[in-house]
Amino acid sequence: MPSKDRIAYFYDGDVGNVYFGPNHPMKPHRLCMTHHLVLSYELHKKMEIYRPHKAYPVELAQFHSADYVEFLHRITPDTQHLFADELARYNLGEDCPVFENLFEFCQIYAGGTIDAARRLNHQLCDIAINWAGGLHHAKKCGASGFCYINDLVLGILELLKFHARVLYIDIDIHHGDGVEEAFYFTDRVMTVSFHKYGDMFFPGTGDIKEIGEREGKYYAINVPLKDGIDDASFTRLFKTIIAKVVETYLPGVIVLQCGADSLAGDRLGCFNLSIEGHSECVRFVKKFNLPLLVTGGGGYTKENVARCWTVETGVLLDAELPNEIPDNEYAKYFAPDYTLKIQNGNMENLNSKSYLSTIKVQVLESLRCIQHAPGVQMQEVPPDFYIPDFDEDEQNPDERVGQHTQDKQIQRDDEYYDGDNDNDHNMEDGL
Repeated sequence: MPSKDRIAYFYDGDVGNVYFGPNHPMKPHRLCMTHHLVLSYELHKKMEIYRPHKAYPVELAQFHSADYVEFLHRITPDTQHLFADELARYNLGEDCPVFENLFEFCQIYAGGTIDAARRLNHQLCDIAINWAGGLHHAKKCGASGFCYINDLVLGILELLKFHARVLYIDIDIHHGDGVEEAFYFTDRVMTVSFHKYGDMFFPGTGDIKEIGEREGKYYAINVPLKDGIDDASFTRLFKTIIAKVVETYLPGVIVLQCGADSLAGDRLGCFNLSIEGHSECVRFVKKFNLPLLVTGGGGYTKENVARCWTVETGVLLDAELPNEIPDNEYAKYFAPDYTLKIQNGNMENLNSKSYLSTIKVQVLESLRCIQHAPGVQMQEVPPDFYIPDFDEDEQNPDERVGQHTQDKQIQRDDEYYDGDNDNDHNMEDGL
């Protein structure tokens, strides 16, 4: 009997307390709902729970341009009217609004993914989960698609210090364009994205012909899908492609972005996946027994996002969860049936068998162009990047140290945190 996986789970209650604004589909409140559902099923007792560090600007600038990071740090809702040029340059506006505590929000979710990568690197866990992460659209010099800082790229850069090859898999309904773009010219990261493509669907990239360039040629894989794909078609294609990818590429670690907007009934999505179908992909990836970093991503029907990521936390723990949702702080959102499972949608599946077969053949053809395990000619693994301890006295005196920061200064790194002290957040428009 193999020993149980050690699972590290990252969560900070403050991450769910920001508000993108009325009518904005992104509701970070879904992260509080997910966390409380995880607690109500007592899954926290089977994992190590950590509050992530807030990523330093210098860490964010490992990928993002320093001027963009500095601007995110500086801008506030009250001052944004003074910076029209910069807002346009960095693509901040309707999709990516400036809101209260924006930079701290980025620091927390990025810090969670960076911490997850470091724990995996140092073999302190087998699987690391950061549901707040997975913001895959952010670009080096700007925001995109509700994403400001690309925590996935930062996490992968961290993993590359210890692993010659990283596999990135994305099951969000939107193409993982920011991650693909960051690693488009290298063979050290293979990106595989399953997404809706066509009809001007955001972000408009992710054609099957996008396969990477230069050293990265054949190391970007795109699986463009049409509306209404169901569990059977999606999981069959997913398993065939991912099994071949792992066999061919032999990654040392896998990063799995579990965007829940690919579920049936999502406010912005148009797929027909049940939570069972979505989580079957997670179960399949876990079976490779490779170090695994799991993040959230999109997902705009909040109660279904919380259900999905709770079920997937259970899958990663090999825990069977009763369908009846235990009482918890957000129970009212799961009315009227208070169950974990959701109904399949009844959208027509526009992905014909012949269309899916063509996609599969093209992807497998691409994989054949890669020699087995690019072993020897890989560049050597670069040295670990050292982040100095910042002296509190030298930090910007204009930034008031809040109670939360003071509390953190007296916590040990390994202090157990069960998330029971979240503030209830009322700024919610109930969508």
